Amino acid sequence: MEGTAPAPADPTDTREPYDPAATERWAAEPDKRPGRTAFQRDRARVLHSAALRRLAGKTQVVTPGTRSYDWDASPRTRLTHSLECAQVGRELGAALGCDPDLVEAACLSHDMGHPPFGHNGEEALNEFAKDCGGFEGNAQSLRLLTRLEPKRFVADPAGGELTSVGLNLTRACLDAATKYPWARGDHPTDPGSVKFGAYEDDLPVFAWLRRGAPADRKCFEAQVMDWADDVAYSVHDFEDGLHAGHLDPNLLFAEPERTAIWRVAIGRYVPADTDPEELRAALDRLMEQEWWPHGYDGSAVAQARLKDATSQLIGRFCLAAEGATRGAYGTGRLTRYEAELVVPREARNECAVLKAVADLYVMQRDEQERIRADQRIVLAELAEALSARAPEGLDPQFRAIFDTAPDDRARKRAVVDQIACLTDAAARSLHARLTRRARRAVG
Repeated sequence: MEGTAPAPADPTDTREPYDPAATERWAAEPDKRPGRTAFQRDRARVLHSAALRRLAGKTQVVTPGTRSYDWDASPRTRLTHSLECAQVGRELGAALGCDPDLVEAACLSHDMGHPPFGHNGEEALNEFAKDCGGFEGNAQSLRLLTRLEPKRFVADPAGGELTSVGLNLTRACLDAATKYPWARGDHPTDPGSVKFGAYEDDLPVFAWLRRGAPADRKCFEAQVMDWADDVAYSVHDFEDGLHAGHLDPNLLFAEPERTAIWRVAIGRYVPADTDPEELRAALDRLMEQEWWPHGYDGSAVAQARLKDATSQLIGRFCLAAEGATRGAYGTGRLTRYEAELVVPREARNECAVLKAVADLYVMQRDEQERIRADQRIVLAELAEALSARAPEGLDPQFRAIFDTAPDDRARKRAVVDQIACLTDAAARSLHARLTRRARRAVG
């Protein structure tokens, strides 16, 4: 991270920041390699998981393997985004006194539950699953980490049968990966919000990981993860849009273009009562920096300047949060529920402007909307076909869940779990096999 760093954590602060409750696991287990910390084990489990690898085939902004980016057949995926988020979060967390392995594990795992086709797929699955608890990528991440990703099994006290406990991560790690610490319908200010962190049948483990936590409050590590997520995708989506030629930086001087950017940002990336003049000032501040990529033309020098701008932006946003948080709490170690991450309004507005620029010039292109429309049809047809034919089409893991499900609601959830685990390409392949016809991929 570039820039002048605030004072580091106080080296004389020797308090143990994580108590035994923070390092407790749902199912107790011995450490096979003494000497590692509990959070090093968490990070290793996430890194070695199949769910993390599958993110390489899941959409971030544009679908992997399409011709949406003529300059490169490999746009950022959910995996590359997660790796970049983890690097940002690890450094910011460490600077504030968090355990870096804990923050990195949370950043790596925060998007694991996202389905094929990104947020577009999330909306399609939510519609299909509306009568069995809905679908939300963050709630699916918790389900995957605590139930679906094969790693640890325990005997069910009721029947003695083996049941999966997923990766069996520590309480602090699961809490740090929980962006929305409430169940469906329990949003603290907006009961109708589509964002939530746990399905109804995952409430027991959710209650366990939130034991002792203030209601509806994200732990400090989750706040660091959340800001690292915002920083990584806002900066890198802007970089990709510029590099791909979808964005002419000179357009950002034009008032009609600026008005369109404010229209996208307000209500979606900043509060609805935000004054457009605040966003105008935010964009002007960024464009006044000597490292801003004016006149980008794709040459080697321009690409290097763009990479430098990316680094400068990440450093700018992280140092703003670090400095403001240190100003509020001093130089001690900040962990769990001892502090709140303070992000200055100016930094949030600058980050939001970059999100809105990428949204307007990359995600809202006509080509992308045609791709998204096709994806929604594929997932809707796949969900219906798989539901009608199940357990045919289900992988052995999900077939077993389906066969032992107590009711139709639970059986439908098994179908949703199967679809959510698919990559974009696997979803299209299974759709073609079950519907006996392959829809031509758009793009």
